[in-house]
Amino acid sequence: MHENENERMNMELVDIGVNLAHRRFDADRAQVLARARAAGVTRLVITGTSVAGSRAGIELARREPGTLWATAGIHPHDAKHASREALAELRELARAPEVRAIGECGLDFDRNFSPPAAQEAAFEAQLELAGETGLPVFLHERAAHERFVAIVRNARPRLRAAVAHCFTGTAAELDAYLALDLHIGITGWINDERRGHGLRSVVARIPAERLMIETDAPFLTPHDARPKPAGGRNEPALLPLVNAAVARAAGRPAQQVAAETTRTAVAFFGLDGAAKP
Repeated sequence: MHENENERMNMELVDIGVNLAHRRFDADRAQVLARARAAGVTRLVITGTSVAGSRAGIELARREPGTLWATAGIHPHDAKHASREALAELRELARAPEVRAIGECGLDFDRNFSPPAAQEAAFEAQLELAGETGLPVFLHERAAHERFVAIVRNARPRLRAAVAHCFTGTAAELDAYLALDLHIGITGWINDERRGHGLRSVVARIPAERLMIETDAPFLTPHDARPKPAGGRNEPALLPLVNAAVARAAGRPAQQVAAETTRTAVAFFGLDGAAKP
């Protein structure tokens, strides 16, 4: 890794978005968590992208109290399955003490795996659930900025907090999210020497108290990972590379960014042992 080894070992990081229930971790999930701890990633939030996936994430979190938490949500790709029954089950899952946010939810008009109307209905239902429960929201947006902002703006007064997960947008899009008082999650996209250029140019605009980091593992493997992970799979142990890239782009020491993002994530998700709302 590019970090000085002594500095890296002294850092504590929170991975706010990891798809730990994904089948690509089935063979070595315990080892993945061990490597994360060795890299200083002491707390992880497992992303829920469907009812079944949310349930699986909660079950994993129950095995590692104090280390793992979960979100409960229906990803826009899966929105066509957000039936009344599915949303009722999601409501029940959201009551679990391990669940610390609603989502991943939002809009993805890039490939429209679910029809836009179904995406909007599922998104609005989950924002309503977040407002009712007092839980923060873990948001997804791709190729749907204007409609996404309109829906979030309408719901924002009822939401305690919300994070735009895996932000890769423009300065104007970032400003729109910050104007809605959203937190911003940064992934290994920023480590991509080509695709991450635009993101690196705007990271310094994100206030420290709004910034968090994530891997979105097994996806979005940092391009500067050495050695290259087998099969290209990302994992939480690579989060220090994201922290280092964010620090370089923001012009702040890596240790400082680690402390800031950890403090922000702990407060946002309530990872300090306090009971959730």
